[in-house]
Amino acid sequence: MEFNFLPHFLWGSATAAYQVEGNNSNSDFWAEEHAEGSPYKDKSGDAIHHYRLYREDIALMASLGLKAYRFSIEWSRIEPEPGVFSYSAIEHYRGVLETCHQSGITPIVAMHHFSSPKWLMRLGGWASPEIPDRFARYCEFVFRELGHLIPYALTMNEVNLPVMLRDIFSRIG
Repeated sequence: MEFNFLPHFLWGSATAAYQVEGNNSNSDFWAEEHAEGSPYKDKSGDAIHHYRLYREDIALMASLGLKAYRFSIEWSRIEPEPGVFSYSAIEHYRGVLETCHQSGITPIVAMHHFSSPKWLMRLGGWASPEIPDRFARYCEFVFRELGHLIPYALTMNEVNLPVMLRDIFSRIG
């Protein structure tokens, strides 16, 4: 079987920040993993150290001929507490974006990929009427700081994952 792709087709790789970066204690998933009675037997911990090793990881993607990398900017790193924005986290993601560009890889950014700041859960989660405005402020901050480096973005990816996991755990637990 032969496949013919358009010349500008972007072969790439994709990750979710929470699954690869590691040590994100500001995330709702981290809090859930470490809560008493958690259904998660394994904790994410260091994950694959992508937060620290992104340069090497992106170089590996480039060496494999990949031309795109879809990754998420972790809201809980950017805004660890309500209204408190981390410039060190912004600088980290600036480094990821610049490394993509320098490596000939097109960055595609997910603004939310299933995990949320744990403070959001204290407000009642995504059902809270405050969350759309708070999410918009987070996105506005990221794009004000990094927008010139982001050629493609998607607002959310796998928003149903937390609900699906809870449903699965309730059936097997």
